[in-house]
Amino acid sequence: MSIGHFAYANNSNRFLAAQELSHQPFAIAGVPFDGAVTNRPGARFGPQEIRRASLMLCDGLHPYFEVSPLGFLGDAGDMRLPNASPLSEVRSAIEQQAATLMASHHCVFIGGDHSVTLPLLRAAKAKYGQLALVHFDAHCDTWQDHFGEPSGHGTWTYEAIQEGLVSAEHTVQIGLRSSGDRAAREYVKDLGGLIFTARDLRGLDGSSLLPTIQAIKTRMGSRPVYITLDIDCLDPAFAPGTGTPEPGGLTSSQVLTLIEELSSLQCIGMDCVEVAPAYDHAELTSNVAATLVWAYLCGQIAKTAVHKV
Repeated sequence: MSIGHFAYANNSNRFLAAQELSHQPFAIAGVPFDGAVTNRPGARFGPQEIRRASLMLCDGLHPYFEVSPLGFLGDAGDMRLPNASPLSEVRSAIEQQAATLMASHHCVFIGGDHSVTLPLLRAAKAKYGQLALVHFDAHCDTWQDHFGEPSGHGTWTYEAIQEGLVSAEHTVQIGLRSSGDRAAREYVKDLGGLIFTARDLRGLDGSSLLPTIQAIKTRMGSRPVYITLDIDCLDPAFAPGTGTPEPGGLTSSQVLTLIEELSSLQCIGMDCVEVAPAYDHAELTSNVAATLVWAYLCGQIAKTAVHKV
């Protein structure tokens, strides 16, 4: 199916096999799981609300990239997941379905809590080799356990580095600001990666963000890059609908600039997670999530040899 936005695949939540999207190079898929949250649940409903918000994007051209996803993007619907099963089984199901899609498409996944990123990285690493990682988040997600649980939405970065899915030296975290032990908060930096906290970026936008952007580009080089965007990287003023909001975050303008300017990296996929519609106000969170995903897709489509508009 060919759509200019990613709203509703035939008004269905079924998960489509990759061959049903074979003529589109890009695919979007929902990952409706929030069984690993530690505060407010509800992110399993994120995919349908992000799709709903994407209706406002219509099928016009992106104002910066001058392209549209029309003709390039298919919607695989939502993954079928055993939500009542142990986290390991859910992750196995996610990895298998993601691998099927990644075999033929450049994929964007909409969650779902942040625990879903680990199996997505496992599938991506199997195809592309060890990855570079751009991680937008209020939280470091490098705890070795999460409130006594061995794995969850706050441990996946630690696990991804330990498993060798991503290179620590080529991991960049953006927007961190939550409380936590120093060992966790500085874990990526201690292993040679980069961290740009929300405090580091206060007051920076537009051209003043360019040194940060250049530092990220230099660090990533030509490595395959995966982008994971936890919507709580944004200040709750811009994205209140999330399970673990943290005041003092990034603005939607800052994140949009970063997504646009980092489009030149060798991106191989993206996810946008932790949108919890029950806590949203005036659809602010789903709207900004849809816009950021749309901007990413347009940036990647703009790099293709032939544009369909």
